[in-house]
Amino acid sequence: MAITYRDAGVDIDAGDELVERIKPHAKRTLRAGVMGGLGGFGGLFAIPAGYTEPVLVSGTDGVGTKLKVAFATGRHDTIGIDLVAMCVNDIAVCGADPLFFLDYFASGRLEVSVGEAVIRGIADGCVQAGCALIGGETAELPGMYADGEYDLAGFAVGVVEKSKIVDGARIAVGDRVLGLASSGLHSNGYSLARKVLLEVRKLPLAEVADDLLRPTRIYTRALKAAFAAGDVRGAAHITGGGLVENPPRVLREGLHMRLREGSWPEPSVFGRIAEGGVARDEMRRTFNLGIGMVLVVAPADVAAVRAACEGAGEAVYEIGEIVAGEGEARVEFLS
Repeated sequence: MAITYRDAGVDIDAGDELVERIKPHAKRTLRAGVMGGLGGFGGLFAIPAGYTEPVLVSGTDGVGTKLKVAFATGRHDTIGIDLVAMCVNDIAVCGADPLFFLDYFASGRLEVSVGEAVIRGIADGCVQAGCALIGGETAELPGMYADGEYDLAGFAVGVVEKSKIVDGARIAVGDRVLGLASSGLHSNGYSLARKVLLEVRKLPLAEVADDLLRPTRIYTRALKAAFAAGDVRGAAHITGGGLVENPPRVLREGLHMRLREGSWPEPSVFGRIAEGGVARDEMRRTFNLGIGMVLVVAPADVAAVRAACEGAGEAVYEIGEIVAGEGEARVEFLS
């Protein structure tokens, strides 16, 4: 009897079916610059006109152990939004306009309905970010993943005018810090969050699932509006490393960012985690604590930038300022 690829655990027909189901989702993400459609060996995209010295900005990321919550609940429709957010927010802080996105979806056994739900979420995220889903890879790898599990990676490319790159170089003492509200945990710190909520506190998954699966906010439109509205001198996406490790990435030596805790509301999920025995210092360096994006703005432009972000649908708080400090850049917290 002849042995087939399906006998070895790979169903080519299922993969082909998923590609056909993906096409309508990719189509709704189309934007100017896309050349061709899905199915080729490479995704083609023309750099938009109007740039004198265009610089391409790229970023890649995953979703981490937030996937474990999707597996446990069987809810796969928003995890793709997280994937897009983690990539496009990183490149947007440089001033880049996200152009296109690619995904990598791998499982031990391809379940077409699950794959479609995940990629539908990716398309939703691309629509929010204003970028096109122009390609990706669906891999069926028997023996690599447990039944019902998969892994995700994303790749985003954007463009910025060289003279308009935002890199923090002009940040000065006295600049103000604006914080854009997060939706909650976003996609960071899930190993700690799951351990505390589900193992230490033994809360029912159904009780915390909505908090754990709430999608990461995508800030690209707000940042574009902010950069156009005023002098935004630096921006930091608050991801792994929380409020302690991310802001210093845009500060030069001799500058500290002083944040006033209590100047923004913290989603209740962070309090529930802290109640499980996590110290405040650990909370600060693991989670965003309700601030998903930080902007450093010239004092005269705070009102205009804040209004621009609010006009793009974000909740914005003035949460601190830049002060002189000795040694390496760091964050100070005022309780």
